[in-house]
Amino acid sequence: GRARPVEAGPGWVLLPTAGAASATAAFFTVRNPGDIPDELTGASWEFGGRITPKRHLHQGAAGRWEPAPALPVPAGGELRMTPEDADLVIADPPPLRAGQWVEFTLTFRNSPPLRLAAQVLPAAERPR
Repeated sequence: GRARPVEAGPGWVLLPTAGAASATAAFFTVRNPGDIPDELTGASWEFGGRITPKRHLHQGAAGRWEPAPALPVPAGGELRMTPEDADLVIADPPPLRAGQWVEFTLTFRNSPPLRLAAQVLPAAERPR
């Protein structure tokens, strides 16, 4: 197999709602053009603080969220973060404005870090 660095474009951050500003989440789509699987192992952003990869574990009709040590980026495939599957939980974000762009650095097991921007969006405007 051949390793190639992962790629990603701009992402988005969920605008915290009043009363729920103790956490929010960021979402990116990461593509792996190589033949070797990779993993998203962490993230940071311009404001510092704790960011935790999180995955939804489906259990029949129910499920639960739990922190993940890494999120897989399959060989020749992609990791598409969504509110229903996987995301990056941001604890105690500063005040954010709809439309604002913020800088992130994503870290991986096999690829170099990616510096990316993400736009803050209200839930009603999130990409589908």
